Amino acid sequence: MKYLCYLIIVLIAVSCSQPEEPTAEEIVNKAIDASGGEKYKYATISFNFRNLGYKSSRNGGEYLLERFQQDSSENRITDKLSNKGFERLINDSLVTLPDSTKQKYSNSVNSVHYFVQLPYGLNAKAANKELVGKDTINGKEYYEIKVHFDAKGGGTDHEDEYLYWIGTKDYHVDYLAYNFEVNEGGVRFRKAYNARTIGGIRFVDYENYQYKDIHVDLTKLDSLYTAGKLQKVSEIKTEDIEVIHD
Repeated sequence: MKYLCYLIIVLIAVSCSQPEEPTAEEIVNKAIDASGGEKYKYATISFNFRNLGYKSSRNGGEYLLERFQQDSSENRITDKLSNKGFERLINDSLVTLPDSTKQKYSNSVNSVHYFVQLPYGLNAKAANKELVGKDTINGKEYYEIKVHFDAKGGGTDHEDEYLYWIGTKDYHVDYLAYNFEVNEGGVRFRKAYNARTIGGIRFVDYENYQYKDIHVDLTKLDSLYTAGKLQKVSEIKTEDIEVIHD
């Protein structure tokens, strides 16, 4: 009887000493801290992506996301997305657009800035985060964080699902996957590479893969990747990055 009581006490002590698994929110917060943290909130970030210029300016809760391009007639086109909404300027003159077109351009501008500045955007108010498990890729352990967005504030593509593999030790986002419904739907898996820190903020490029079964569970894509069953379709490179802190 004494032995049994002793065993119970030991088991209780061991169970009490086991560290609790962090929540999805805590993991994301640590990932943001590991990639720049507070530096995101008051920074102007400029970069080129696929021959277009981009710039984001943040001042606490205020933000301005911009995209710059020229049309075939060499007109300057500037798209601006801010807390106040979206607007397009051609040679500094405001253009009136249908709501559907404004939403399309708004989503396009937001998407580029979102992926370039990951994981910062994972703390958006419309983002719902869930820790779905852990897995190991090439000998490194990761938290698997699933993210979906509310209809309100989540954009027209809020039905899309995302999965992020965040290192359990360094809290870096080394892999991500998502599905989408536009253009008959699809699945993408990205591997981060060429990590560099500029102005205290971590940036990466991506190898971009697809999988033929668009209904695949996103949590299976890391295993399919290591098994060589994903098709590489492109590389996603962010160039000429500049960071200015206000």
